[in-house]
Amino acid sequence: MSSSTYYVPEQSRWPILASTALFLLAFGAGTLLNALKVDRGGGLGLVLLLAGALMMGLILVGWFGNVIHESRGGLYSAQMDRSFRWGMSWFIFSEVMFFAAFFGALFYVRVLAVPWLGGEGEKGVSQMLWPDFTAQWPLLNPPDAERFPGPEAVISPWQIPLLNTCLLVTSSFTLTLAHKALLKDERMQVRRWMFLTIVLGVVFLGFQVYEYVEAYHELGLTLHAGVYGATFFILTGFHGLHVTLGTLMLMIILGRVVVGHFDSRQHFGFEAVAWYWHFVDVVWIGLFLFVYVL
Repeated sequence: MSSSTYYVPEQSRWPILASTALFLLAFGAGTLLNALKVDRGGGLGLVLLLAGALMMGLILVGWFGNVIHESRGGLYSAQMDRSFRWGMSWFIFSEVMFFAAFFGALFYVRVLAVPWLGGEGEKGVSQMLWPDFTAQWPLLNPPDAERFPGPEAVISPWQIPLLNTCLLVTSSFTLTLAHKALLKDERMQVRRWMFLTIVLGVVFLGFQVYEYVEAYHELGLTLHAGVYGATFFILTGFHGLHVTLGTLMLMIILGRVVVGHFDSRQHFGFEAVAWYWHFVDVVWIGLFLFVYVL
């Protein structure tokens, strides 16, 4: 197809099916988290959540399979390339705003809420409720410690978190080297650098799981350990989910490279995953600084 041809995809069932799957995911998650035992057994939320996740996985396989088939069939054009690039750009922007909300909550607690509870600013009357409370971060001794006890200790940033930072930063370099090799059509080098990037991602996740186990069982750092425990697990947990998805995406791209997909001129699928992975790396650097170090 010539670059001047405007390609209009055929009608697709995937968007409406994806909407249904997302509804099941959201409804199932809400039911599970709020313990709405509408089926008197307590398992409806989990069933809906798993059904939505399975449905979404199958939809993504079919949907992206169609896109790959169109691209391999010569239907890829400059107009489609621009559409894909804008789509991926807006998707990453939505992810930026997703994490911005959680970072904003973290900054609000640290800069405003905790100092106010300690007696600063216009909220100094809180001293009447918790006169012995000392404002500090990380918040190990919350104001109402009997109901919401804080953690016994926090994770040192100079051990596993620093190691994980090195792993993710290194993975960005290895992925960039894979991209440069693809631009030169050096497919064996692409495979090697991609495989190393995936290994680094898997090792990162392994250390993250180890850190969580240590936090729960040895440090008393849980989702219920005051506002610090909640913000810690929400931020690092959602980031870990993104790393997991990114690693799966890298595996799929590596599989496509192995079977001969992509070349030096047409490889936006590779680039899109690379954009996502670099974004995840940047988010981790922010987490390392503002959750672990500062």
